[in-house]
Amino acid sequence: MVGRPAYRPLVPSELSPRLLRGFVAVAEELHFTRAAARLYVAQQALSRDVRSLERELGAVLFVRSTRRVTLTPEGERLLPYARGVLAAHEALDAAFGRGPAAGGRPLTVDVAAPVSTGSRVLEAAREAAPGVEFVARYYSGLTAAADDLLAGGLDVAFGRVAGLPREVLRGLDHRLVRYERVAVLLPGRHRLADLDEVPLAALEGETLYAGAGNPGTAEWTSYAADLFAGYGIRLAEPFPKIEGEREFARVVRGRGWSVLATSVFVGVEGMVLRPLTDPVPLSPVSMVWRRGLRHAGLTALADAARAAGAREGWLARAPDTWLPRADEALSPTTR
Repeated sequence: MVGRPAYRPLVPSELSPRLLRGFVAVAEELHFTRAAARLYVAQQALSRDVRSLERELGAVLFVRSTRRVTLTPEGERLLPYARGVLAAHEALDAAFGRGPAAGGRPLTVDVAAPVSTGSRVLEAAREAAPGVEFVARYYSGLTAAADDLLAGGLDVAFGRVAGLPREVLRGLDHRLVRYERVAVLLPGRHRLADLDEVPLAALEGETLYAGAGNPGTAEWTSYAADLFAGYGIRLAEPFPKIEGEREFARVVRGRGWSVLATSVFVGVEGMVLRPLTDPVPLSPVSMVWRRGLRHAGLTALADAARAAGAREGWLARAPDTWLPRADEALSPTTR
């Protein structure tokens, strides 16, 4: 009796796209829990689908242990074909306005705050792609959002990628969309409040709040530390995470803080927002998404960011501007 071959080629129509989609998600994440979250399915259901696919193919696709998941040679062989089949299915669905490629499931997008670069991009994408359902999220910072991006609980976020650990960045794709001008939020009676712009040197001896103590905004705190170095500006001591605009205003006014912010910050009553100068510090804002994500909404967001940037000069840099070395080191192709 002839034994069953380790791998038998099948016509794509014989395999369910759902099974292939589950296989590709696990192959890219190498983690069943993250892959299940990415697909919005239960982990048990995803495991059943992978086992069903293995039975259909007569091949073991993954080596599973308590610590890790790896592809077998058969899994490595299948992966490019599975991606090709799914791309063909998605193209067909998109042509007829249905399926995941046409925005069949909601895309969750962290815009950080109701007034932000991310929120502007999101609103423009909603107008340009009314058939896609975008769901806004409001994380306190990209460091907090990155964990959920990797886990599949969030699809897209906006923020400073240079402040993320390298191991986190390996699982993400990103594109620079804007340089926001950095500013300082001052109490109304501050000695510098009447200036139109505040030179960095004028802040020598001042203490500014920049999110220290909030692990979710670590990328912003590290930016502040780089900016303050050499100007004699102190970083405010760590303080517990502040939730909500009203609580932020209460704490900041109560402690008499000046705050490092950007030009898009909504402000606080009784305080004034002044751009910094000499040099002009810029805060890079990138659109960030989980590597391997495919969704029509992702394209709509990227197109909206590109259009706004071209219209308003979001990526223009004058000679007197400043960026941290970590941000300068990012090549244009990865921003």
